[in-house]
Amino acid sequence: MTENPSLPDTVFVHPSAEVDAGAQIGAGTKIWHLAHIRSTARIGAGCVIGRNVYVDANAVIGDLVKIQNNVSVYQGVTIEDEVFVGPSAVFTNDLRPRAQNPDWQITPTVVRRGASIGANATIVCGVEIGEYAMVAAGSVVTRDVAPYQLVAGNPARPRGWVDARGEVVSRDPERPPAVDAGRC
Repeated sequence: MTENPSLPDTVFVHPSAEVDAGAQIGAGTKIWHLAHIRSTARIGAGCVIGRNVYVDANAVIGDLVKIQNNVSVYQGVTIEDEVFVGPSAVFTNDLRPRAQNPDWQITPTVVRRGASIGANATIVCGVEIGEYAMVAAGSVVTRDVAPYQLVAGNPARPRGWVDARGEVVSRDPERPPAVDAGRC
């Protein structure tokens, strides 16, 4: 573990995790086995960062986010508050990657508040996943996902709508239901 005296006392960092100097970690966050948090990464308060998670320089993670094991959050990715990222989900950050590319260009991705990303989902850079949207496990997201929308498949396609708790409220992929504001 890299010593980082600037971390709040309430941050837990497992001895096998590495937090680079200059990383900002909010109070009450837990960083588990073999995670690596790069310098200039920002992680909010009350987060859980699972085993073998990599958070790149300049990546931004909000408050109360749960990132399961084996996830890489690369530069250009912003994850807002209360987001769930399932195990082995993948974020990309370059639309035309090459091993020898002098024109490497980061394409931003935003995951809005309360969204859920299932296990083994791939999020291709340049998309926005809306508030409380749900991405099913194994999906490949290549287009924006509307707030409260449920998407699944490769490529991910609309499959219905969910409420703020993640309950399916409609299987009509074309039209969101009229919902009670207390539920959605």
